[in-house]
Amino acid sequence: MPIEALVAEFGPAMYRVAQSIVGDRTLAEDVVQESLLRAWQHLADFRGDAPLKNWVLRITHNCAVSAVRRRREDVRDPTVMAETEEQVGGADTERTVTGRAAMAGLWRALDTLDATSRSIVVLREIERMSYEEISEVLGLPLPTVKTRLFRARRTLSERLKEWR
Repeated sequence: MPIEALVAEFGPAMYRVAQSIVGDRTLAEDVVQESLLRAWQHLADFRGDAPLKNWVLRITHNCAVSAVRRRREDVRDPTVMAETEEQVGGADTERTVTGRAAMAGLWRALDTLDATSRSIVVLREIERMSYEEISEVLGLPLPTVKTRLFRARRTLSERLKEWR
C-alpha cells in the first residue's frame, strides 16, 4: 500500500487521536507524520489479526504518548481553533463566536481528563470504534475501557453543564 493511500484513508483519524493526546496542532501533525512513516515502513509486519485502521491508530497512539513524554510541558491553547467548513462557509458572527466558545469549552473539559481517557473518548465518540477495538488500539483490558469511558463521560457532562 503506498503511503498516499495510508494518508488518504487514515490521516484524519490519526490526527484526531494525536491531537487528543498531545493537545497541540503542530505537535499532532508531527506525530501523524512520524506514525505514517512507521506504519508504512512496517506494513510488511502487519499480521492482519485486526483491521488495518486499528493497527495504524495504535502506532499513532504510541507515537503521541512518546511525544508527550519527550515534551513535558502542556502546550495546548484551547482558544486557537481550526475553522470548520461551516465557519468558512460564511456563518454569521454570533454563531461563529458561540461555536468557538463551545469548542474551547469542550477542549478545556477534555484537558481535565488524563491522556488515556481523552483517547478513549475520541476513539469512541468521534471515530465510532467499538469497545473491543479501543481495547486493542490502546492495549487496555475491555472492562478498563468501559469504566474509563463511563467516568470520562460523567466528567465531561459535569464540566459542560453550561452548554446544555
